[in-house]
Amino acid sequence: MAVFWKTMAGGLLLALSLTLLLGAEGQGNGRGKKEVSGRATVYLGQDRDIWSPLVHTTVNLSEISSIKSSFQLRTFDPEGVIFYGDTKNGDDWFVLSLKDGIPLMQMSKEDTLVSVAGGLKLNDGKWHTLEVSNQEKFVILEVDGSNRLVLGMQSKQTEEVLSGELRLALGGVLMDKEKLFVQFEPQMDGCVREGNWLNLSLPWETEAEELWPCYQNVQPGSYFPGTGFAIFNTSVFPIESDDGVMAELLGDFSKMDGTILSIKAPGQDLMFALVANNNKEEVTLTFGKDTVSMKDNFKRLVITFKTDLLQVLQDEDESNTTTLSMRSESHPDYLTTWREGRLAVGGLLGEGEDNVGSQFLTGCLEKIRVQGRDLDLDLAVKHMSISSHSCAA
Repeated sequence: MAVFWKTMAGGLLLALSLTLLLGAEGQGNGRGKKEVSGRATVYLGQDRDIWSPLVHTTVNLSEISSIKSSFQLRTFDPEGVIFYGDTKNGDDWFVLSLKDGIPLMQMSKEDTLVSVAGGLKLNDGKWHTLEVSNQEKFVILEVDGSNRLVLGMQSKQTEEVLSGELRLALGGVLMDKEKLFVQFEPQMDGCVREGNWLNLSLPWETEAEELWPCYQNVQPGSYFPGTGFAIFNTSVFPIESDDGVMAELLGDFSKMDGTILSIKAPGQDLMFALVANNNKEEVTLTFGKDTVSMKDNFKRLVITFKTDLLQVLQDEDESNTTTLSMRSESHPDYLTTWREGRLAVGGLLGEGEDNVGSQFLTGCLEKIRVQGRDLDLDLAVKHMSISSHSCAA
């Protein structure tokens, strides 16, 4: 084994960590922690601290005899942690993630940081097979049998025989995130399955009482289960012209129930709310003291705030346009509210330090766009039950 480790030094740590990730079969460890099969299908976006691993395990380096493995990944999310591994209690480590939909590998060994990113975007909602292998001082990530990403490292220090333990984690990291060479948002709304790893059989541990399932079929969008909402500061969407403020929402409104969108500034009355009522088969828009009800048989809603009017367009039909005048005192000053306020997706903004309201949304918003920008709910303050990038199809 000493010859084996010396020959595979440098890139081997990363390769072994990658190849071990999901191949274990669950078994008792006597420590009283909840265990899961390493071959299980796992939803990475489960509720927890955003940097904490969902599942993790530890293996003795002396037990490792293979350096090749594969697993499948499916996601619409462009960014997040897939898995992590380290030795020396975190002094040497690696992270495999996505950034802008592209695989990104980062590695630290003997105080040297290396990163590499490349290949096709993987956040298309399809299952992709990732295979990792080691060739001398190079780690090779192969996607769907062809696209390759290669990470190499050459150290001038004397190679050592690795011993001790290898820690592995899925969906999070075990070292200080500030050590990352390339920073990224950690939350990953995605699934992994069908690990094929080594000849080892080891259990994975989780602090979760129960692992959330992965849906058989998914579509792009943000799913709200009726337990929370996402909040943005409206100041991050500046008003850049006389066109005012525009919000665009896509989805099957007939399948939504609860508050879709609300806007409010601290210490002020609620400026705007959009609420779906599945029982009445209608969507109600409230702006100031005015209320407008619409049948919920549309798939697209464009709301435009201008200096003197509020315009609401259903689908692409210009005849289904609702206009409210802003010249009366019954309407709030939307410009002031927009500079100082909060925008909530999936809930009604209320008073208090937590801004907690009610009428949480149940349903799927296929797209949310404000001021021409697609909203990434991972950048909001949001309830962890919300799936930021996928809905059950």
